[in-house]
Amino acid sequence: MNLQLKNKRVFISGSTSGIGLATATLFTKEGAEVIINGRSEKTIHTAIKKIKNKNPEALVSGIVADFKNKESVNNLIEQLTKIDILINNVGIYTSQEFNKTSDSDWLDMFEVNVMSAVRLSRGLLANMIDQNWGRIINVSSECAQLVPEDKIAYSTTKTALLGLSRGLAQLTKETAVTVNAVLPGSTLSEGAKEFLEVQAKKNNTSPQLEANDFFKNIRTSSLIQRFATTDEIANTILFLASPLAAAINGASIKADGGSIGGI
Repeated sequence: MNLQLKNKRVFISGSTSGIGLATATLFTKEGAEVIINGRSEKTIHTAIKKIKNKNPEALVSGIVADFKNKESVNNLIEQLTKIDILINNVGIYTSQEFNKTSDSDWLDMFEVNVMSAVRLSRGLLANMIDQNWGRIINVSSECAQLVPEDKIAYSTTKTALLGLSRGLAQLTKETAVTVNAVLPGSTLSEGAKEFLEVQAKKNNTSPQLEANDFFKNIRTSSLIQRFATTDEIANTILFLASPLAAAINGASIKADGGSIGGI
């Protein structure tokens, strides 16, 4: 299927690994020009190399920005011109008891997970509306609705993205601009692979057995009972970013393997 993304200019925050990198790679395969983002030149260089290994003709560049630093974000926005598609993907989290999650932890997660999307959208949405075409996709999480007890702060930030998405979508009325959110489920990113390997070593098992145990005992509500691949999540994002998804606006799209439930 031709997603009609050729020559579209895309910026993806937090895109040197995981879902962000997979999304960047697939956008280049569709002929889009992609700007990736990381916290260092080294990680950006490595990510670009990975993308070009899969697609030698990829139109890809990168900009360093630390989303905990407002000045860094402002410098980033100044460098972003004529962006057609904004993917707010960057995110951080802590896994700890509610009573042990400090104000600083809460504020860091809001700064990166929520305010990054606020600032980038504030900087880029107006131009999308002026040109009467654009896409903003906020990468939330199944945790926005599942809310694990050890990730209450993280989940709160991911729920905030759903409100932001709906509110921004209402500003696009009668235009060809859309704003949506995607809620990925448990995904086999580099971080998840490392976690499974550590657990396997600790328990003298294998990463696959640890993955099976995770869905048997923790994410029991998952219907697919496995980790999604980063490409599976990226494919959902690409479709929503494409002109083919023009009728989808203000939506929260689950890519959670059925873990959230509901109808």
